Amino acid sequence: MWQKAKQLVRTFEQEIRVYRLVLTHPRTPWLARILLGAAVAYAASPIDLIPDFIPVIGYLDDIIIVPMLVVIALRLIPKDVVAECRARVEKEMTNVK
Repeated sequence: MWQKAKQLVRTFEQEIRVYRLVLTHPRTPWLARILLGAAVAYAASPIDLIPDFIPVIGYLDDIIIVPMLVVIALRLIPKDVVAECRARVEKEMTNVK
């Protein structure tokens, strides 16, 4: 169980690094940058469409909106840009071990 949790955290960290590289890549369209930035800002912001203190529904907007923005942004970015950034992050993470 702990191995699965560690792997999940590692995957999440890796994806955040990929998105950071994608945001700074010169071939990333401006709309994709805005959507990825909005996803990060919404996830980090204490202001939500539905307040988090409302049981279940409060976190539901976070679970739906953030991934939706990321998926739309990734569809706008050329596949080779995302692949290049993923390869770079994987190389960096394997060199750290």
